[in-house]
Amino acid sequence: MQFSVSIDAVYSGRDFVKSMQEIKRAGFNAFEFWSWWDKNLQAIQAAKEALQLTVAGIVTKYISLTDPSKRQEYIEGVKQTIAVAQMLGCNHIISQVGQEIPGVPREEQHRSIVEGLKACVPFLKQAGIMLVIEPLNTLVDHPGYYLYNSKEAFQIVDEVGSPYVKVLYDIYHMQIMEGNIISTITQNIDKIGHFHVAGVPGRHEPYTGELYYLNILKAIEATGFRGYVGLEYFPVEDAALGLMKFVNWVKSGGIRLD
Repeated sequence: MQFSVSIDAVYSGRDFVKSMQEIKRAGFNAFEFWSWWDKNLQAIQAAKEALQLTVAGIVTKYISLTDPSKRQEYIEGVKQTIAVAQMLGCNHIISQVGQEIPGVPREEQHRSIVEGLKACVPFLKQAGIMLVIEPLNTLVDHPGYYLYNSKEAFQIVDEVGSPYVKVLYDIYHMQIMEGNIISTITQNIDKIGHFHVAGVPGRHEPYTGELYYLNILKAIEATGFRGYVGLEYFPVEDAALGLMKFVNWVKSGGIRLD
């Protein structure tokens, strides 16, 4: 199984390159991060090459897909993110869809998301890069966000109808909103391009909280999924020690780290 570490989460506020060095020492070969527009991309690229790390995902600009008046701005943001992804050798772009617009029927906002994503497909296809849309929880972390359940996310992917647009299934967020994690994953694995994990509640280390991640990870592994499972949590332990503890924990459960 391929794991990546979200540096903006696990190493929030820490030196980026030093954080890359720590995740390598902890036994990981991939990392991901959120905003690229406020980072030293040249330094990240140099460290990536020196450490022989892979960039598993970056986030495109936070521009609403629910508002059709912002569609061209969103598309331009995706095109810019594609260029950065190509520079870093990254094959996945993570996208949020925007806040729900009060007073506008949800079916109209749904249609706007689908049409906006369809408009991005030619650019994604040309670059060979997948974009993954992310449902989030609105009960704890993201009040007012439009896409808060996996059913609609999978429906959007079906309507876009391209292998270059799939879902980022964040297990932390979906446990809060709907549960039924393993069944949902196994029944929709063809529509999932990336995973995120964190403990529930609290969004801390995956080996904490109410979810038994070893069984969830085994279920993902059994589907033949070959993408990345991103560790996107805010640690309560020392970050490096927590990552090493995670490695030993998953190995003890019989899960192979690629």
